[in-house]
Formats: sequence, structure tokens, C-alpha cells
Amino acid sequence: MDKIIIATKNAGKLKEFKAFFEEYDITAYGLDELSQQFDEIEETGTTFEENAALKAETMAGHLQVPVLADDSGLEIDALEGRPGVYSARYAGEEKSDQANMDKVLEELKAVSKEERTARFVCVLAVSQPGKETFYARGHVEGKITDVPSGEHGFGYDPVFQPEGYDKTMAELKPEEKNQISHRKQAMVHLEKWLNDQAK
Repeated sequence: MDKIIIATKNAGKLKEFKAFFEEYDITAYGLDELSQQFDEIEETGTTFEENAALKAETMAGHLQVPVLADDSGLEIDALEGRPGVYSARYAGEEKSDQANMDKVLEELKAVSKEERTARFVCVLAVSQPGKETFYARGHVEGKITDVPSGEHGFGYDPVFQPEGYDKTMAELKPEEKNQISHRKQAMVHLEKWLNDQAK
């Protein structure tokens, strides 16, 4: 494998993956860098694995090259795992980080501090033509705070306090967050897989 398509238009995410694959002499391209443009693939799966595979396998089928896709979100125990795969649009079809956070905090209003346990989950799926899809899952445990805090990050970062920290994800410096994030944990598994491939 000397090139891979990253099924994202998110510049920050793409930059992270490009740097990661560079170490393996694999060139990564984002969707915006392809001459052919694709419609957004509808995420109809009920698990992070299903959604990531849906994107990776559909794109790999079209392009006949390896494709990596990810799906991630927040699971809150007191809400039976919600928002889960619906994290990005939890408060409605229009993606709004603020509205999503407000909805989560409203639903947790009567829940005690001890019972506000949650985790960020990230699943990476790598689809290669004619091969079985590979999955890498990472997660970071923590709890949901009472009020948002912090300027960094995005999504639910301002209300998520990772285990062992007295700050929210959004209060951590980006380089600190990147060391413990769910995507980083998933990439550790991806790294092991790439090393095994190279043997």
C-alpha cells in the first residue's frame, strides 16, 4: 500500500492522518484533493463500526484503492449510550455543537456527578479492494461536567472531563488532547496493524 484516501473533508483530521501515514511512506489524500467529487455517504448504521465501514467500503469500491473512514461520538452511561452514533446531529439535522451540548446537559440535569460517566469512541475502518475491512477502535473514559468550559477542541469537548484530569477536553492544549484522544487510541491499533502488514 503506497497511497490511501481519507474519507473526510475535515482539514484538521486530514493533516493528522497525512502525518501519521507519512511515517510508513504512504501518501494520504483527502476527498477534496480528488478530481472526482462524491456526495456525502449517508450514515445509516447503528454502530460506529457500521458507519465507518459504510463510508470506507463504498469509496474503496468506487476508487479501487485503499480508503480509511472514521466514525466517532460520545456515549453517556446515564443516557443508555446516547448520543452515540447520533452525536453530530443529536439536537437536530442541522449540525450544532452548542445545541447538542445543551440537549445533553438538559437530559443530565437530575443526574448526580458520580453517575455522569461517559466515553468518547472512535472507530477507524480501512477498506482495501478484495480484502477484509480492518477496524481499529479507541476510546477515552471521563465524565460530563455541569457547565461547558474551555476554548479548544470542538463537539462535546467543553463538557467532557477525561479521567485523571481536572480540566475538560476543551481546556487541554491541542497537543495534550491529541495524546489521550479516542482518535489517538484508535491510531495506536492502526499502527500495530500497519507494522504487521510490513512484516
